Amino acid sequence: MTSSQRKPMARASIAEYLAEEIFAGRYQPGEFVPREIDLCERFAMSRSAVRSDLRQLVDAGIIERISGHGSKVREYPEWHILDPQVTEWLARYAAPNPEIQREILAFRLDVEPYVAMTAARRATARDLVAIEEAFEGMGQNLRDAGCPEERRLHSECDVAFHVAIFKATHNIVWAQLSHILRPSIQLLVTMSNESASDPEDSLERHRQLMESIRLRRPREAFLAAQAVLAGTADALGLKPGASSLGCSVELPG
Repeated sequence: MTSSQRKPMARASIAEYLAEEIFAGRYQPGEFVPREIDLCERFAMSRSAVRSDLRQLVDAGIIERISGHGSKVREYPEWHILDPQVTEWLARYAAPNPEIQREILAFRLDVEPYVAMTAARRATARDLVAIEEAFEGMGQNLRDAGCPEERRLHSECDVAFHVAIFKATHNIVWAQLSHILRPSIQLLVTMSNESASDPEDSLERHRQLMESIRLRRPREAFLAAQAVLAGTADALGLKPGASSLGCSVELPG
């Protein structure tokens, strides 16, 4: 039975249903989603209501309407990935899709080492407290990680750790991006923590990153952030592709 033939679970809207199908990878870039008339029949909705829901996906850059053919999923670079609605869908539905995971990981590898390097130069005492509190929460919930609730709390502290580093740059763009990027960071953090073969090693990599920032060592912070994300890639079984991980970069002493 094909994806378009399966009976969907209840959804708040056709936009929500199609977002799950697309973000999970059941409709790939270049493929057409079901036609308007088929969606009308399947969901017992009017054509105007269906078009309104499809418009949400068009406005998000996820699909394009092709006259006489229907609606086609656009390539990933065309998606408005920083749109809050898109990042929410991404966090909620993209777990089964390794291509989206790889895209997020490559972005983080290109960005977060530089964010860590800047944080090592600019972090205040309050920033360091926020980073340390998140790290301590990771450690506490890792030691008690015998139940799903503790694992969830561990991942939440892990996300808070990375967000605190973004904020420690004291750059308004990075600080705002930390809010926008939080769902995508959460997606990778949660999945990698669930599949990590040695959580203690991951915690130690985070500790080294924290210490590099605390001791005001930008070069070490850059490399420590790379190490943290390399561990994420290993836990997810992903090859991140072209990114700062394998590039020669000019770093401060």
